[in-house]
Amino acid sequence: MSSEYDVLVLGGSGVDTIVYVPELPLPYADSYMIRPGIETRAGQTGDFVALGLSALGLRTHHLDMIGDDPPGDLLRAFHRDRGIAFTEVPLPGGTKRAVNLVGPDGRRLSLYDDSRSQESDRLPEELVGSLAAVSRHAHVSLTYPCAFALPQLREAGLTISTDLHDWDGENPYHEPFAYGADLVFVSTTALADREKTMHRILERGRAEVVIATAGAEGAYLLSADGLVHVPAVEPREPVVDSNGAGDAFAAGFLFGRLTGEPLDRCALYGSIAGAFACTVPATGTDAIDRTALLREAAALNGLAESGR
Repeated sequence: MSSEYDVLVLGGSGVDTIVYVPELPLPYADSYMIRPGIETRAGQTGDFVALGLSALGLRTHHLDMIGDDPPGDLLRAFHRDRGIAFTEVPLPGGTKRAVNLVGPDGRRLSLYDDSRSQESDRLPEELVGSLAAVSRHAHVSLTYPCAFALPQLREAGLTISTDLHDWDGENPYHEPFAYGADLVFVSTTALADREKTMHRILERGRAEVVIATAGAEGAYLLSADGLVHVPAVEPREPVVDSNGAGDAFAAGFLFGRLTGEPLDRCALYGSIAGAFACTVPATGTDAIDRTALLREAAALNGLAESGR
């Protein structure tokens, strides 16, 4: 039986307030005059993964808890305007939000409001089950309460991916995600020992592939075939912001994975999508489409084959 959705994205919805700062870290001062200004827009990790997957032509459904509030309205409009199927569950504490400080070089510092979720928050099992039954794959955001849905997704027979973001390799909160997914993304930013952590995920969990993203350094792929380094792709336009680059990489990689490409091609797709995301201002939301991604991949393959 064919599935209605290629990817079910769980969690990761929220609203960010973008503040452009003259430098990071920001020295203490009583006040700063900010240009181009301060703007609030919809979009956090799950929203950006759903956007990236949808732009690449994958049938995508996003499920999360959001509030009945103005930030929630921004998220509803984000999905509606982009044609992304979105099922919302009421979040009593209100929609999740953050403040992103963005430096001139595109680096960012995110300040997350951790007061929105409660221990009692749950995605309804019946709802998760009904969506899982019509989906091929689930991408589970590293947000509460998504960890509770992992066993149900496995029982439904879905393959699962997750992004551990800047895990330090020790925080126990991340472990159900790290050891419960078939495909694990993690940033090298906070890892004291990249290879040790990657091997531990592969050995202790169910992961077939672990992908460690390292910004301009590229990415590292660990599977049963060993560790491989994948160079970064140079963006076509100037880098203005790194926000969403990791989510775009995950979407590009998943596009390759779900269309049957080998790991090196999946990583190339992820690198191209991540590079594109770095050219999008923090106040905007855009993702590379399938035509542009495949055209760029073909061009890069042509350069590699010519030895340039």
